[in-house]
Parts: sequence; C-alpha cells; structure tokens
Amino acid sequence: MLDWSGKPVTAQAMQQSLKRLNSLLNRYWRVGGTAISFIAFGVGGIVLRLFIFPLLNLMVRDEPSRTVWARRIIRLAFRGFVELMRGMGVLSYRISGRERLQRKGLLILANHPSLIDTVLLMAFVEQADCIVKSTLWRNPFTRGPVRAAGYISNTQGPELVENCISSMRSGGNLIIFPEGTRTPADGNMRFKRGAANVAVRGACAITPAIIRCTPATLGKGNKWWKVPATMAHFEIEIQQDIDIRDIPGVTGDAGNPTLAARQLTYYLQNYFMKES
Repeated sequence: MLDWSGKPVTAQAMQQSLKRLNSLLNRYWRVGGTAISFIAFGVGGIVLRLFIFPLLNLMVRDEPSRTVWARRIIRLAFRGFVELMRGMGVLSYRISGRERLQRKGLLILANHPSLIDTVLLMAFVEQADCIVKSTLWRNPFTRGPVRAAGYISNTQGPELVENCISSMRSGGNLIIFPEGTRTPADGNMRFKRGAANVAVRGACAITPAIIRCTPATLGKGNKWWKVPATMAHFEIEIQQDIDIRDIPGVTGDAGNPTLAARQLTYYLQNYFMKES
C-alpha cells in the first residue's frame, strides 16, 4: 500500500494511523455523550418538577416523610445519571470507604475538582442534604427538586449555620464543598469558613470525601465540550472521620467559636491540599 506521495506504508505506520483515528472518534463520541448527558439532566429535572414531585405531594401529606421520599428519589435519579455517563463511556468511577456513608447525621466535606462532584456524591449518600445557591431555587430545571428535598439555601444569612446543624441532628447527611466553587486549575484551594463554623458550633466530627479526577474534566473555567484526550476517571475516597477535638488550637478556642473556626478552616485547607 502506498501513501498520497507514492511511498510504501508500513504496518507500523498503519497501526499508528488507526490508533489516532480511534482516539479521535472516541473523543468525538465522548463530546456527544456529554451533550446527551446534560440534556438528560435538564429533561430529568423538568420531569421531576412537573410530574414526580406534584404526585409525591398528593400521595404523602406529612412534610418530613415527603422530604425523605424526595431525597430518595433525587438520589436514585442522580445515580441513574451517573450510570448513564458511565454507560456511554463519558467517565468511570470508583468509590472506596463507601461503608462510612451508611450512617446518619454526617458532616461530609469534599474538594471540588469537577462540575459533577455534587451529583457523584449525592448519588451514593443516603438522605443527603446540601447548601444550594439561590439561582438553583429559580432555575426551572432544578427548583422543583431543590424545594421538595428541603435543601438549605445559601441566602439564609445568620440562620444558615443553625439550619445546617439542625439538618444533621435530624438524621440528614450534610454535604459541603468548603471552597464554595470548583478548585482552580492550579489546585490552589481557598476554603471559606462556613463548613468549619458548622463543625465547631455543632460540635460534630467531619467525614472527608477526597475526589480525584484523572485526567481533569469539567473543571473551573473549562467548557463542557473540551473533553480530555482519554476518558475521565473519578476516584472518590471516603476517609476516616476527623475529630475536631484532636486538632491543635480548635479545642483551646472552644470559648471563641470564631477563632476556632478560623483554625479549623486553616487545618482543613492544608489537609485537603495534601490528600487530593
């Protein structure tokens, strides 16, 4: 076989060309799969809002029971979304320490390398609660599920910390991303004090969830169609609880929650930078 210039093509050159072609086709497939996934997410949100949750409101009159069922439905929907992405070859994942999530009243803190970290965690956490941006309460795709599940709005001001503590004490598993946004591409984390305030004022242990994504995808500033050269793999490690009483400076500042939260924030930022 000859190439376009009339020179013979070796078997090795053909294999390399086929490999590049397969890689290119795979990449285009993952771009399409990502688009289909986001469309499915939006359609699913509308279906939940227009059909599932109105039916739930009619069938379950007791508000606490309705919240439990709403969170269960959302978890199953998110699990289906994750499996859709995996089935189409958009991503793969592995969770270690998952048995640590089979408890109630957890304060789960996680780093935030990717756009879909929230979905990945909430797909596997029973009775997950979270703090959501006010825009999600107005978004037509998300406001139905968000309100039905009784998630905590970040516009609640001084009541926010107390509502977080109440959620855990009532058996909810609260998921917080202390950065408040996705981790920058350089990996330099900047934690806000909200999560530490909840831990200090609620006197509760912290369950760290370390999320690693290789190669990076859907990160801060990245367009969704800029998929990596190979399929993204997510490693989610649920680590042993952190007892805040064992952290130097936190217990000593127990009489001053503001200082204790500051010390804990500094500790957690270094901890997650090291682990992830």
